[in-house]
Amino acid sequence: MSKRSRASSRGLAYIQRLHLLSLSLCLLLSLQCSIRAAAFLVPSSPLPSLPSSHGPSLPSSRPPSSVPKSQALRMATSLTEGSSVDAPAAVPGRSFLRAKPIGVGSAAPEDVITNTDLESIVETSDEWIFTRTGISQRRILTSGGQIRALAATAAARALASAGLEGKDIDLVVLATSSPDDLFGDATSVAAAVGATQAVAFDLTAACSGFLFGVVSASQFLHSGCYRRALVVGADALSRWVDWEDRNSCILFGDGAGAVVLEAAEGEEDSGVLGFAMHSDGTGQGDLNLQFSRDDSQSPPSIREVTPYKGKYNNIAMNGKEVYKFATRKVPTVIEEALANAGLGVENVDWLLLHQANIRIMDVVADRLGLSKDKILTNLSEYGNTSAGSIPLALDEAVKAAKVKKGDIIACAGFGAGLSWGSAIIRWQG
Repeated sequence: MSKRSRASSRGLAYIQRLHLLSLSLCLLLSLQCSIRAAAFLVPSSPLPSLPSSHGPSLPSSRPPSSVPKSQALRMATSLTEGSSVDAPAAVPGRSFLRAKPIGVGSAAPEDVITNTDLESIVETSDEWIFTRTGISQRRILTSGGQIRALAATAAARALASAGLEGKDIDLVVLATSSPDDLFGDATSVAAAVGATQAVAFDLTAACSGFLFGVVSASQFLHSGCYRRALVVGADALSRWVDWEDRNSCILFGDGAGAVVLEAAEGEEDSGVLGFAMHSDGTGQGDLNLQFSRDDSQSPPSIREVTPYKGKYNNIAMNGKEVYKFATRKVPTVIEEALANAGLGVENVDWLLLHQANIRIMDVVADRLGLSKDKILTNLSEYGNTSAGSIPLALDEAVKAAKVKKGDIIACAGFGAGLSWGSAIIRWQG
């Protein structure tokens, strides 16, 4: 081949490479424009990245910003089928935790106080209480009763339901605002069920506590840190009730419930499909149980330092504000959790809310567009058992064969703090 021919061939090859580079740049610019255009279709602001205070990202089988194919398909379908512009967008890291519920148990005191019983101590009636709350009676711990004993019984029953023993558990989380030991009851509960090798700690988030506990424990399982966890919700708020206040004494009862969580092999086996959690301390005054100084118990001054003792007051609650808070925030947080799960309300088999008031449950179901026959409730028999209410209701629903393996349950807790959260659970017990 002549020098001229070789030069011509090299020039042609160079031109072809330039042409390919030009096409690549055009494709890249086109893709960037498409991404920018798609951003305007997303019904809310761009997804925020987790702040550095949340620690390193959990290991996952996919990049943090990606979602499973099934979830991505549902999300894309919702956009193309004209979903509401107010629908929340999915937030990376808040879906498909590799943890699944495989057992549940509960316990409640034997002693019962009915609405009729309350007529003898406050100006009220069975009809007045039931029509406004949905409560007929409540279980109460009497003198000598311990909340840690109720929690341990519920935990043991959950282990039996899962076919496990205490030695199989790596983590115990006890959600309570009314421990027997102010330093915490979780270690005592773990010891009582034989979980002697497990790490155990208390979590305080009032009526949101159990829901927050499930999400927290699931993170440990998702990361591979532990294999199995026991999450217990237990409260005895009757200890802090003003029995002369008809607005609060009619509401609260004592009880405990527990679930066993097991690490899932992958996302397709996940039991915590999506979650969302919030808190707002500006509403703390609407529902609280405050510590106050009691000078009659205070020791003498030491030089110019005066230590003091005190006690906790009765539960203080602004019922109207709490009702407005719950009916406004709970439907929204459930929609957030569903979005994170890549699901819609039509995928929900059961609605399981903190058992506070039947009117709240009805309003939430209405605002979500769910039939009231999908509400799981035992409020009438137990009253508001705070952190114990969700697992206690779940246990009864599972034992009654209402909740079956594979069912999708939209759970939500809400209460003091103020705090609220939701988790979309696929039951696998």
